Amino acid sequence: MDQHRTRQPQRRIRPGTPPSPRGAVAEAASVHRVPPAPVRRVPPVVVTLRGLPNPRFTGIGAGLFAAAVMLFVAFVDELLFDGAPFPYGFMFLLVSAVTALWVREADLVTAPIGVPIAFAVGTIPIAGGTGGFGGNLMAVVTALAVHAGWLYGGTLIAGLIASVRKIRQMGRRQLARDVAAAAANRAAGKGAGAVPRRAVPRG
Repeated sequence: MDQHRTRQPQRRIRPGTPPSPRGAVAEAASVHRVPPAPVRRVPPVVVTLRGLPNPRFTGIGAGLFAAAVMLFVAFVDELLFDGAPFPYGFMFLLVSAVTALWVREADLVTAPIGVPIAFAVGTIPIAGGTGGFGGNLMAVVTALAVHAGWLYGGTLIAGLIASVRKIRQMGRRQLARDVAAAAANRAAGKGAGAVPRRAVPRG
């Protein structure tokens, strides 16, 4: 005696019939799945620099800051190292970099001008001049000539940092102008595409 096998009725999909909503959602989720973007790790040096104070000096303020710091460094150098040129020159490089970083963007050109003046002011206590104003002046000029390498190095550092900051400022301004121009073009395109609807006179 033959036993009839029970088969579950299979649903046939007619050609041209749209898929069910669940299948469409699953297909869309599988197609448009975007892998997560990799997380970029910030170097510890950048994190440390971001945590430092970031004042903004004017041109005169930056010059006064550099001169005051170099004068203090010169007194400490004279007291501890008997006016040795290396500690004073090394600190001048650091002060030049900090001055160029802390001056505001409107006065970037003053950074390479103010740091040599600060170097000259700081050499007064360690120049070792005697004989009044003329003797002290000649001692300062001699110290500037002897330590010209440190003077040029600090000025070059300040000039490079100021130039990089100026280039970045110009890039940000150009990007802002491009974004504003693109937004204006999109607004103009939308305004031109919207045709005003004419009123139909009633009969």
